[in-house]
Amino acid sequence: MMSDAYVQYGCGRCAPRDWRNFDASPTVRFERIPFIGKLYTKNRERFPENVEYGDIVKGLPLPPESCAVVYCSHVLEHLSLEDFRRALHNTCRILQPGGVFRLVLPDLECLARQYIHDPSPEASLNFMKGTGLGHEKRDRGVRGLLYTWLGNSSHLWMWDYKSMARELENAGFSDIRKAEFGDSPDPMFAAVEDQKNWENALGLECRKIIR
Repeated sequence: MMSDAYVQYGCGRCAPRDWRNFDASPTVRFERIPFIGKLYTKNRERFPENVEYGDIVKGLPLPPESCAVVYCSHVLEHLSLEDFRRALHNTCRILQPGGVFRLVLPDLECLARQYIHDPSPEASLNFMKGTGLGHEKRDRGVRGLLYTWLGNSSHLWMWDYKSMARELENAGFSDIRKAEFGDSPDPMFAAVEDQKNWENALGLECRKIIR
C-alpha cells in the first residue's frame, strides 16, 4: 500500500514513485476513462499512471494528520483568493502536527521590481506576461471551451513573501521561512523539485503548529 507520508498536489507529470501524487486537471480523469480516455489527450504526454485525481480546494482523499510532508510547485497562484485559503486549510488538515509544507510559486515582488526598473516600452507587456495575469489571445468556439474545461493556466492571485507568510500563519503554520532550491535537509525533495521552477520564484517552508 502506498504511503501517505510524502504528498504533492498539482504534480503535473512529475510523479516520483515514493510520493503520493495528485493533480486536479480534469484531463487526469478523462485519461482514466476506459477506452475513451485513450483516444484523446490535451497534451503531448499523458499523465503517469501513478498520478491520482485530487483537488486540494475540495480536499484530497487523505485522512486528517496522515502526511509528514506536503509539497506543491506553481499551483497556488492559479487559485482565487477564496479557493487559495481553502487549499491552505486543507493542506494543514492532512499534515501531522509538526509536518512540513514546502511550496514554490511566482514572486510578485520580484516581478514588480523588474517592471519598475525596466525603462523599455515593453515593460508593462513583460510584467503581464511574467505574472500570467494577461491573455494575449483567447481561444473561441469548441476549442476554447474544451481547453477551458481540461485545464486552466491563468494566474488568478499573485503573492509576495509578506502576504504569503501571513496567510500561512492564519492557516495554522509556524516556523515560516524563505526557502531556496535544494535547501531542505530531507533528500526526498530532490525527486519533486525542479530548479527551473525556483528561478526568480518565491519558495517557502513551514510546519504545522503543534498544539
